[in-house]
Amino acid sequence: MRRAIWWFTIVAAGGVVLVAAPLSVGAADNPLPAPIPHQHFNSVDPLAFQADGNVPGSSAATVSSPICTASGGSGSNRRVDCEGNAPDNETSIAVNPTNSNNIIGGANDYQLTISGGSVYESVLSRAMVSMDGGATWSTYGIPYTSYNFTGDPAIAFDGSGRAYYATLGFLLGQGFVTGTDPDVVVSHTTDGGVTWSTPSRVAAGTGSFGSVGVFNDKEYIAAWGNGNAIVTWTRFLDGNFGSYIQSPIFASVTHDGGQTWSAGVEISGNASFCAGSGHEAANACDQDQASVPTVGGDGSIYVAFENGPAPGSTDFDDQYLVVQVDPNTGARIAGPFQAAVMQDGTRDYPVNIDGRQTYQDSEFRTWSAGNIAADPTTAGHLALTFSDMRNSPSLDSGSTDPFQTKTNSDVFVVQSWDGGHTWSQAVQVGPEPNDQFFPWAAYRSDGRLAVSIMDRSYDSANHLYGITLSTETRAGSLSFASQQITNTLSDPTNHDRWFSGGVINHATRFLGDYNALAFAGTVAHALWVDMRNDTCFTTRCGHDEQLFTSSVAVR
Repeated sequence: MRRAIWWFTIVAAGGVVLVAAPLSVGAADNPLPAPIPHQHFNSVDPLAFQADGNVPGSSAATVSSPICTASGGSGSNRRVDCEGNAPDNETSIAVNPTNSNNIIGGANDYQLTISGGSVYESVLSRAMVSMDGGATWSTYGIPYTSYNFTGDPAIAFDGSGRAYYATLGFLLGQGFVTGTDPDVVVSHTTDGGVTWSTPSRVAAGTGSFGSVGVFNDKEYIAAWGNGNAIVTWTRFLDGNFGSYIQSPIFASVTHDGGQTWSAGVEISGNASFCAGSGHEAANACDQDQASVPTVGGDGSIYVAFENGPAPGSTDFDDQYLVVQVDPNTGARIAGPFQAAVMQDGTRDYPVNIDGRQTYQDSEFRTWSAGNIAADPTTAGHLALTFSDMRNSPSLDSGSTDPFQTKTNSDVFVVQSWDGGHTWSQAVQVGPEPNDQFFPWAAYRSDGRLAVSIMDRSYDSANHLYGITLSTETRAGSLSFASQQITNTLSDPTNHDRWFSGGVINHATRFLGDYNALAFAGTVAHALWVDMRNDTCFTTRCGHDEQLFTSSVAVR
């Protein structure tokens, strides 16, 4: 969650960058800088949009046969997506607890169609399904009959083997100039991901881009037992011309397998961490983003989210807060408790062409967010991971040019043994040197924590990235051994095909904002955005953004 008064950024026809002008907000109305919404309004470059309308056939109902089956990859790295010339990013993955060979992955799944000399785009999150433990993958559709764009995919299995697919759903014109504020929607499946229900609307957005309304963003899901699940999300409240007012975290639950969902309830409850009073304090309390729920070994439900600015920060650094919620209602019953303070302020990162935080020699946006995970073997034992710039030469430098600024982002973990009330000091995870970011944590069945990390330590120039898996050597020790699980590195700093409008060398401007990790017993299944392969679309070729996975058994 980066602090700046900008609304959103998109890439339009011919690679022209459209950025909303800074909002002129009086100090009496909104004395604090506004967080940038997380939503991924970064389109594909170049697209010759000449007409409105959905991609032909984009709302077709799902069928029991796959759209396609993936092929490619080498060794332990297997390709997951299979739909041809269009990118995928922002991954989620879950393993069926009743059948460890059944794995479901998801991502922002872009569809491009050329018709009548125009290129049409939709982004419809689909299910990538494996029935053989990750060896092969097929893609299945979800009937998004009311939407032509989705985003922020999140997948979870409950204890009975029913899977849930949460995402944002909205309508967007092909010029990307206007669109409806997103709904939070959830689909479910009882056959391992082959057939999916029409998504249920959990929370409704109101208004449109740049208007007064409710802009729902960055939802995530967890599930347990037989038919139980919880979705949490950020509820951006927008004022005139889309100006930022506040962004608390909301939650909703289902107990009938996703057929019905409770009314959303605010759970962020940040009053104890506010500075000042009155309107200023109210805004500070409700600047939240990046919520993730998790289910403890005893069925307790915890939610972590970023909030800012952290108490005492002069640079809009964020803090991670954790709350416990009622499994029956989703309402907050304990917290918020401060788990960590990040060094992720406005003077710590260089800034890309879109005004977003990035890294050395790069243009893709980033943030400090990770996730919370619960130990299945020990009630109340939790871990939280994030990245920040505390060890970087860019810390508090205020240098905004990514091509003149050296960076060294690192990944950290904190843990709690008392249900999130108190937390350990942060421990660094993963290799040095260079940038590590987009961490995701998950526990093995034996109570050992693992973290997947997007990692540029493999390249002395701090350009290429691979995926590192860091696993605790002993449960609860926060002592980690790391291994590279990618067998080919990716280069986001040049020659990208999809998200490089207006950028020298065609560096990518968007890799998504998170990757994924899940366990089947002690076997890790990581899912990430990979750029090793090139693709051609219209008149230009460049690095693709594909989904790759690796199944890793660590002793």
